[in-house]
Amino acid sequence: MAKGLAWFQFLYLLLGLARCNPPEEPIKCESGQMKNCTITNSYGAFPDRTTCRAADAVYPSSEEEIVAAVARATMNRRKMKVATRYSHSIPKLVCPQGDDGLLISTRNLVTVVGVDRAAMLMTVESGVTLRTIIGEAAKAGLALPYAPYWWGLTVGGLIATGAHGSSLWNSKGTSVHDYVVGIRIVTPASPSDGYAMVRSLTADHPDMNAVKVSLGVVGVISQVTLKLEPLFKRSITLTTRTDKDLSEKAPTFGDEHEFADLIWYPSQGKALYRIDDRVSSNTSGNGKNDFTGFRSTTAVTLALVRSVEETQESTRDANGKCSDAKITISTLTTTALGLTNNGIIFTGYPVVGPQDRLQASGTCLDSIQDARLTACPWDPRVKGVFFHQTTFTIGLSKVRDFIRDVQKLRDLVPKAFCGVELYNGILMRYVKASPAFLGKQEDGLDFDITYYRSKDPTAPRLFEDILEEVEQMGLFKYGGIPHWGKNRNIAFDGVIKKYPKAGDFLKVKQSYDPMSLFSSDWTDQVLGINGGRPVIVKEGCALEGLCICSEDLHCAPKKGYYCRPGKVYKDARVCTRPVNAA
Repeated sequence: MAKGLAWFQFLYLLLGLARCNPPEEPIKCESGQMKNCTITNSYGAFPDRTTCRAADAVYPSSEEEIVAAVARATMNRRKMKVATRYSHSIPKLVCPQGDDGLLISTRNLVTVVGVDRAAMLMTVESGVTLRTIIGEAAKAGLALPYAPYWWGLTVGGLIATGAHGSSLWNSKGTSVHDYVVGIRIVTPASPSDGYAMVRSLTADHPDMNAVKVSLGVVGVISQVTLKLEPLFKRSITLTTRTDKDLSEKAPTFGDEHEFADLIWYPSQGKALYRIDDRVSSNTSGNGKNDFTGFRSTTAVTLALVRSVEETQESTRDANGKCSDAKITISTLTTTALGLTNNGIIFTGYPVVGPQDRLQASGTCLDSIQDARLTACPWDPRVKGVFFHQTTFTIGLSKVRDFIRDVQKLRDLVPKAFCGVELYNGILMRYVKASPAFLGKQEDGLDFDITYYRSKDPTAPRLFEDILEEVEQMGLFKYGGIPHWGKNRNIAFDGVIKKYPKAGDFLKVKQSYDPMSLFSSDWTDQVLGINGGRPVIVKEGCALEGLCICSEDLHCAPKKGYYCRPGKVYKDARVCTRPVNAA
């Protein structure tokens, strides 16, 4: 069986060049009308598997239409939420409160309003994707210096959740929102102001640091103006090293290279270092990034890969997962993770090319075929990958000790991280502190961990306890700040206490939306409003990260999983399967 999975994963890499159908519309309403709607994310499920409902949905194509929609809803005191084109956030930020809510989609707000080459400014509507921003900037000889690696995000969504690239070099930081110098946002208003108003904020506006990373709770962003740089070239070399000195190297590697990042393969005792810097514009090279994991894949291949992993989970086949992980990582690193020297093939390092061709990718969004044939690997319309994603940023001063703790845990259970390596290991990106009230609070290293999730929420995972301990260790022992657009519910329990200026954010929120029409019980719980918590305590809740177990019932005692202390972080409470369990 292990050989079968490795073979299908190899097929997955080879067939990744197929073109596919882009993700389907996240909002679904009654046929022929925008009534009685539901919304989900691009993965087909929120952390608590809630089905989020709304009475209706609107798709404005101009700021004027946004104003009209917000005014109608405000007049009737209806809850509202903003939905993006692909809905890539994992938490349920887009869920309106109750069944009478309104969904305002930015799908049709896709105009590049203007590019001022001399001033190096670009103004776009909030539904414009990162891919479009990168492409249109390059046409004007400009570049966004840092950005997430996936280009299917909309500008409104990525700034609202604090999405970022990897670098410690620029004083402005690594997050896209720190390059925002102008925002137009539509908020509720008094009857005398027509129930809705457009607020125009410039870089020095006192509310800008609240509105930039807003989680969508202050209004509807209509336009964003970004400060860009002249287009430049980069030179990339990926090199694999032992992880024996990773705890010493990781805190300082980001100082050595502008676009440095690392991918850690704990079970294999290895780390992939990205040596990535700007080079002279006359340096030869037209390299391109087409990351393998963001390519389209045949539906039959995805189904076979998923089926074998499900079998490995049910039979507790750790050896199979470890064997497949070695083949997967070897294949990915041999093919440079999808980097090519000329847009077609990889011939060797360094890969040199312009910023717009190297900074992000996502070709599975390209479309000419039926989703039943090819799809993005996570598309819920096919049987493909289904995963949890735990992502947090730890201050650089604490990174060394965190890595050492994870290595201690790895040494106790060497096979425990093989499942993570099937999803290309632990991605580690460098981030700068941000002035945004809900942005990164200090320079740090972001740990992005993706791992198997069962379609059955009552089914425990292989090595369930190990990844739960890493999650709790990072979030609580080392004070990690969770990514707003990722993570399971427990990451957001008490999170607002980690932001010294949270009070300033809440004051702006109250000023812009005094009736809390853009809020929900869930966002109130995350923001610490009214004393609620985003945890859900029930039978089996710890399996999905809805709670931290405090009794066996929160795990799966009937399946041999019990609530126990962590192995290294003793304050952790994790779902453990004792060695002698059936």
